[in-house]
Amino acid sequence: MIAKPGKNPSEVTSYRPISLLPLLSKILEKIILKRLTPTLAVNKVIPSHQFGFRPKHRTIQQWHRIIHRINNDLENKRYCTAAFLDISQAFDKVWHTSLFLKLKQALPHPEYTLLRSCLMNRMFQMCHQEEYTMPNPIHAGVPQGSILDPILYTTFTADLPGAEQTLTTMYADDIAILASHEDAIVATSNLQTHLHRLEHWLQQWRIYANESKSTHVNFTLRREDCPPVYLNGRPIPQNDAVKYLGLHLDQ
Repeated sequence: MIAKPGKNPSEVTSYRPISLLPLLSKILEKIILKRLTPTLAVNKVIPSHQFGFRPKHRTIQQWHRIIHRINNDLENKRYCTAAFLDISQAFDKVWHTSLFLKLKQALPHPEYTLLRSCLMNRMFQMCHQEEYTMPNPIHAGVPQGSILDPILYTTFTADLPGAEQTLTTMYADDIAILASHEDAIVATSNLQTHLHRLEHWLQQWRIYANESKSTHVNFTLRREDCPPVYLNGRPIPQNDAVKYLGLHLDQ
């Protein structure tokens, strides 16, 4: 357990668990990943808007997509309204039943059964200083720190819904949705429609988005502002700036 800086040390949520995995397991997973990657590429499992854990895809390319869209809207005097979503404990909350379902659809049967056996009947034990807990079963989540962890998560979220009227950007669990239009009401309506579709998907696959930690920013040179947008019936807080993938963007 590694303490998070600036957090209350008496609270459980103030610690980050680091997985200490067997060396032989990591070697095996690296071999499996080498075999899986071409299959996922041929079947086009990972969507084009997901830039996390993909070769030749880095944060700077995702920044370019967002900044190019905002600059075009500013030059053409359009409204660009954007929601930057916070997904809570994304890797820890992956529902195994649904993950197995998606892996079965995406992979040949031998690869699917191999991954299923890697994830089933796993146990974990916590260590803090010199104290150990009893071993406990793992019912959800992908093993953070493992070689296969990123590809399992991106496969699980590969069917995240998109929309023609919006731009979706993802880097692992960092999600941003942008909608543009000359009319502020229309731009907001397009963004809200996409968020409603996203709500249904999040509920279906048991992923929790924290509305209070998400951010709604309106990029425009016009005086009027876009109306608020809602996620799970709660307004996403509006702000003049946001930090996304380490880059600060203001209105």
